[in-house]
Amino acid sequence: MKAAVIESEGRAAVTEVPDPTPGPREVVVEVAACGLCGTDLHILQGEFAPELPLVPGHEFAGTVVGVGTRVTEVSAGDRVAVDPSLCCHECRYCRTGHNNLCERWAAIGVTTAGGAAQYAVAPVANCARLPEHVRTQDTALVEPLSCAVRGYDVLRARLGAHVLIYGSGTMGLMMLELAKRTGAASVDVVDVNPARLATARRLGVSGAAANPDELERPQGWDLVVDATGNAAAIQDGLDRVAKAGMFLQFGVADYATRVTIDPYRIYHQEITITGSMAVLHSFERAAELFANGVLDPDVFISDRIPLERYPQALEQFAAGVGRKIVVVP
Repeated sequence: MKAAVIESEGRAAVTEVPDPTPGPREVVVEVAACGLCGTDLHILQGEFAPELPLVPGHEFAGTVVGVGTRVTEVSAGDRVAVDPSLCCHECRYCRTGHNNLCERWAAIGVTTAGGAAQYAVAPVANCARLPEHVRTQDTALVEPLSCAVRGYDVLRARLGAHVLIYGSGTMGLMMLELAKRTGAASVDVVDVNPARLATARRLGVSGAAANPDELERPQGWDLVVDATGNAAAIQDGLDRVAKAGMFLQFGVADYATRVTIDPYRIYHQEITITGSMAVLHSFERAAELFANGVLDPDVFISDRIPLERYPQALEQFAAGVGRKIVVVP
C-alpha cells in the first residue's frame, strides 16, 4: 500500500509499505482522511517518536475492511473514527484513571504506524462507530475535538466566564466553539494570522485582535487558553489571567520552550496554571458532539490534499496556510 513515511529528521516521503494485518482484537481501517497536526511537525523535527522511520497520522477515520479473530463489536463495512491512544492499563497512572499519562504511553501515528496511508490497524476498543448522516471524510476532526473536550474537562468551565484564547488555528477554533457552548459570557481570540482571525470572526467571537491590548478587559480573563505553543503567547497569556482565574497550556510547545512566572502573584491572586495532554475519556463524547453538529466541517477543513502530496501538505501546514489540512489516500 501507499503511505507517507517520515524517514528521518526533516525528511518525509510517500512510498510503498507492507499492508497491515490485524491482531486478534484489532481491525484494519481503509483510511478516508487523515488530518495533519502540530505533533506531526514535532515528529518531523525528531521529537516525540521513539524511532524513525514512521508512518505518521493520528487523526483519521475510515471504513473497516478487516477484523481480527476475536473482534465482534464491528464488522467489515462499518465506518469508524479512531482514537490513537495506546495505554498499558497496568501502570499507576492508568489504574488511577490518568491513562493519558501512562508510563508506557504510545499512540497510533506517533509511536506506531498511523493513518497517513491507504490502510491502518487499530485496536477495536479505539474505534467509534459513525452514524449514517456523518460524512466519513470529515471525521478526521473527531480526534482533535476529543483533545479539546479533554481541555474543557481540565478547565472546569463555569457559566458566565470571560475566556481568552491565543491562536485561531484548528485547536483554538475548537476551543472557541466549546466555550460558546459551555456558557461563556465572552470569548476573545488573539492571533497574528489575519486569515485565521477572519475565521474566528466568522464563527462568532466577542473580540478578535492581533494584540490583546486591543481587547477591553482591564481586570483580565477568567480563563486563558494557549492553543499556540508559542513562548511569547504563553508569556503574555499568563499575565492576562484575572484573580482566581485559570491558565490552560493546551498548545504543544517545543521541548526547549521556557517562560517565567510570578509565584507571589499566583499565590496572592489564587491563579491556577494547568495543562491538558491529548485524549482522556473524551473520544466517544467528541464523536457524539461532532455527529450533533458542534463543528461545521466545511469551515474547519480548508484543504483536502492527495496522500501523494503529503510532504507538500506538511510544508503548507508549517507555513500556517489554511486551517485543518487533511490528506486523502
